[in-house]
Amino acid sequence: MSPPSKKNSLTSLIVIGMVAGILLGTFLQWLMPNGSDKVINLYLFDISLKGLFVDGILEVIGQVFMASLRMLVVPLVFVSLVCGVCSLKDTSKLGRIGGKAVALYLATTAIAISFAIFVALIVAPGEGVNMVANSSFSGRDAPSLAQVIIQMFPTNPFASFAQGNMLQVIVFALLFGIAIALSGKAGERISLLFEDLSEVIMRLVTILMNIAPYGVFALLATLFTTVSLTTFGNLIEYFLVVFFVLLIHALVTYPIILKLFTGLNPVIFLKKMRDAAIFAFSTASSNATIPVTLETATKKMGVKNSIASFTVPLGATINMDGTAIMQGVATVFIAQVFTQDLTLADYLTVVLTATLASIGTAGVPGVGLIMLAMVLEQVGLPVEGIALIIGVDRLLDMTRTAVNVTGDSMVSLVVAKSEDQFDHEMYLDPQAGHNIEEIDFKHLKDN
Repeated sequence: MSPPSKKNSLTSLIVIGMVAGILLGTFLQWLMPNGSDKVINLYLFDISLKGLFVDGILEVIGQVFMASLRMLVVPLVFVSLVCGVCSLKDTSKLGRIGGKAVALYLATTAIAISFAIFVALIVAPGEGVNMVANSSFSGRDAPSLAQVIIQMFPTNPFASFAQGNMLQVIVFALLFGIAIALSGKAGERISLLFEDLSEVIMRLVTILMNIAPYGVFALLATLFTTVSLTTFGNLIEYFLVVFFVLLIHALVTYPIILKLFTGLNPVIFLKKMRDAAIFAFSTASSNATIPVTLETATKKMGVKNSIASFTVPLGATINMDGTAIMQGVATVFIAQVFTQDLTLADYLTVVLTATLASIGTAGVPGVGLIMLAMVLEQVGLPVEGIALIIGVDRLLDMTRTAVNVTGDSMVSLVVAKSEDQFDHEMYLDPQAGHNIEEIDFKHLKDN
């Protein structure tokens, strides 16, 4: 299938698929009142509407799409995470600056998803829908904290890959990536191999996202044979909750952290982030925004290039606060939609998994949904619930990216200030970096 043209963008095709699926599902439900689903009843054969369309064609298309989504989870996390850790080749940066940056990125991600879950539990955007999942759900005994930590370390990493135990995959990828970074010439050769593998896997992601409109159409058509259009009210609530938490994280959490660790005026920071945030919003890609973020950090905010050239690319790889917020709200939303209660241990698992998985989430559009499939499976929630939110995810994805690059710049400032690699006069100068607007944004977007 060829990529969507500009005239028919992927976003518009997904929205069309979502609306068409809902309308078809509602129409099929209307044709099957009181469980009657016979459309043709002749002398020699008897065709069932539910058997032919819902449990047949639509079910196959939808489940193949979901299987493809699950298929990419393990290789995407493992390869992306190894590539991210391999970038820490300078052992001094790996020890000090790298430690500060990684700690800050993971801390903000943990704060983001914790706050997202808290707000979602209060608002309860998914209550009242009461969908039935295709697979049954059974509660599990909560393991002890010691057992959780022990089980994070795999005894057989290949078994972890096969079983989809993502915490173990993440830990193994971290250790493997560090070993590659410290292995000299041999590590450089392996690192190049993983970079090539990352390109191939991202091509697979692109292919999957190009068939997403058809998968969304089939999944929603199947779902809406049993639910009503009142679900849209809950979907709007979900959208507003995610958007609200994203704004609070960008406009409150980041400025507070910046003020606490550096004493800098956060209003100046937010004003100077405007251009980079707008570019990030338009591309929905942290990686595509790296040149603009670097220019903003070094020429507007006074971060020395020796720090920014390390923290910004690292942040584009491992700082996925926006994605974590979406995962937290979506987990609560889908659990409420399917009336499945999660324990405190389940929510802690979501926080831990999403925080660590953010390290392996590539900074490109659409990957957050694949990571959400991983998070849902870790707590036993039905992955088909993703079909409910995918239609509004593109706009949220753009907002999430703007939040992520804001976090990248904030962490760069904090690290630079702590390492005395910071120009305070440039930060205070409102005219600093005024020529950044001359960047060829079209060239950046094309690359």
